Amino acid sequence: MLRVLYGGSPAASAKSLELILKDSAMSASLPEEHYKIVGVLTNPPATQGRHSDLIPTEVGHYTQIWNEARDDGITILTPEHIREEERAQIADLHPDIFVCFAYGHILGPKFFSLFKYGGINLHPSILPKYRGATPVNQAILNCDQTSGFSLQKMALGIDEGDILYQQETTLTGTETAQSLLNLYALHGGIAITNILRYTARNGELPPSTPQRGESSYCSIIKKEDGRINWKDSAEKIDAQIRAYTPWPGCFTTANGQQLRILKGRDAEKIAYQDSSVPKNTSAVPGTVLEYNKQRGILIQTGNGVLIATELQWQTKKAMDYKSFMNGARNFIGTVLE
Repeated sequence: MLRVLYGGSPAASAKSLELILKDSAMSASLPEEHYKIVGVLTNPPATQGRHSDLIPTEVGHYTQIWNEARDDGITILTPEHIREEERAQIADLHPDIFVCFAYGHILGPKFFSLFKYGGINLHPSILPKYRGATPVNQAILNCDQTSGFSLQKMALGIDEGDILYQQETTLTGTETAQSLLNLYALHGGIAITNILRYTARNGELPPSTPQRGESSYCSIIKKEDGRINWKDSAEKIDAQIRAYTPWPGCFTTANGQQLRILKGRDAEKIAYQDSSVPKNTSAVPGTVLEYNKQRGILIQTGNGVLIATELQWQTKKAMDYKSFMNGARNFIGTVLE
């Protein structure tokens, strides 16, 4: 039996974990392909809410649910740092391989020495393009026509490992960072199960190939990156909103009050045959032009019109554009900043 340590924290990683756990249970019927997750490595619980309750990561939470439902004993490790004591705890699990998707920590040679087959990592880009922490966001921001994910052998350099598997996806220009990451969590999770079964059966990882092509890197996202510059084009702001869903979200200021634009599309893309919707005007960028009951709230940008369909005042609930306009009757003509 192949013993697996899984590393990850956010919701998308939990989706992959769910798929892998279910497949690992089915693999027990084929002893030569049997693998089992013996431990999960995830971030520590974080405080949340007014009472500062400690909330586990999505990966930690799902593992707890699995353990209770299946009477399983998967060890959940939540260290702030991985030092000698933490490595000893991992060694006690006798893992053969480390599987990682969005764990968020840099891991060193002493860590990888604990595993017979090293580690494999699910990275949501076609490496070597977009190495780093935010590849899905970067692909959407750049309006790429294709994206995808890679399964790589983990190396000491960030996302520099040899490629075990890659799968390319055609982008439609409607994806959000959340929807695209969830897609890769599903298809990437399936690819991981295939590699784990192969490794259990053959006693080695599948053949890999070095990364080919020019490498590029994506930057860390900051909350302020969500601020909308209305001098940008509608196409660019459309991409920004989708790239920063769900975090950090996109926001602007209306009469001194913060306003989040949760959903919005370039009018040229969704209303190109609708003559009732202006595609561009001479108004100052940021001007709220009109309320179209069929389409949304029309806002002039530096080039083109953005149609906002879901909005949220600071400290208020998110609303569709019709509900929003019921409580914002003087909103038309406002210049957003």
